[in-house]
Amino acid sequence: MAKRNISSFLVVLVSLLAVALAEATTEPPAVYIFGDSTLDVGTNNYIPECLAKADFYFNGIDFPYSEPTGRFSNGLNTADEIVRLLGLRRSPPPFLQLVNDPSTFRKNILKGANFASGGSGILNSTGQYQYRKVISMGDQIQQFSTVRSNITNMTASDAATDAILSKAFFLISVGSNDIFEYLLNITRPPMTIPEFNATLVSTYEYHLKLGARKLGILTVPPIGCTPFARARANGNCSEPARRFAQAFYTEAVALLEKLSSQVPDLRLQAQALCDSGLRDITSACCGNGTYACNQTASFCSNRDEYLFWDQFHPTQRVSELAALTLFGGSESFVAPMNFSQLLGVNI
Repeated sequence: MAKRNISSFLVVLVSLLAVALAEATTEPPAVYIFGDSTLDVGTNNYIPECLAKADFYFNGIDFPYSEPTGRFSNGLNTADEIVRLLGLRRSPPPFLQLVNDPSTFRKNILKGANFASGGSGILNSTGQYQYRKVISMGDQIQQFSTVRSNITNMTASDAATDAILSKAFFLISVGSNDIFEYLLNITRPPMTIPEFNATLVSTYEYHLKLGARKLGILTVPPIGCTPFARARANGNCSEPARRFAQAFYTEAVALLEKLSSQVPDLRLQAQALCDSGLRDITSACCGNGTYACNQTASFCSNRDEYLFWDQFHPTQRVSELAALTLFGGSESFVAPMNFSQLLGVNI
């Protein structure tokens, strides 16, 4: 049972929208990151009215100098672990941080940027009522358009910009908050679950038209088994949430098959499975299912043995294991190729 739950949490769907680099490159690629709190490295710190923040203890307790950076983690998150294995010394900073320094903005955006915003979703409305203000997926795409325009201003050529971005890696993780809000009836539209799923997928399809050549998509994890969901299901996994996430996963697979149909002989589905030997796969290390992680919460000392850091998010150790599997996994785990093969890097 433990192995099955751990494996489910690390299921990753990867859409490879172009042929991998033929040869290893010495320069790490630029990385552009979109999505929600799974990949947020501090975007929401720059939104004063936002209530979805992690810039306080005990978040960041295992980050250098025990600094709460805005990551929903005890240390590094999944975005950090992935870019570290790409050869980057640190994650691309939040776009909102970069744009605050016009003198270095253009130079820095060539290395990448993080647009992910905790609490956001595929739909523009997700998170806006519950957290007052987050950067929706649609707005993140608009921010990327600003990046693209600035690169074109530097190159003076759309073709040159396309050539630069064709070497970049795009990473997306989004959808959990849309499902949670629907199930919790926070801002539920008058739709059935199949209708709502169809709306999510069609909106997602629109957002995915980034022009990306190499695109990795982390699918919605089994949100029905988070500490938050368990607390509302007498300690068990929430069956409605599990079914909803599975339905979205199925629709996402079909969507990515559609998007890749222009690339011959391209396989889509990749699963990163990890038997990590974690001791606790049900509890939050910091806080619990009903009490959020903050300065007054209790937290565990053996954080590397926990799947969940807080009510929703993985520990630094689990993020590391997921990234290692993505980069080093064999074809039985990551197909048709792992990230090392796709991007021409060795770990």
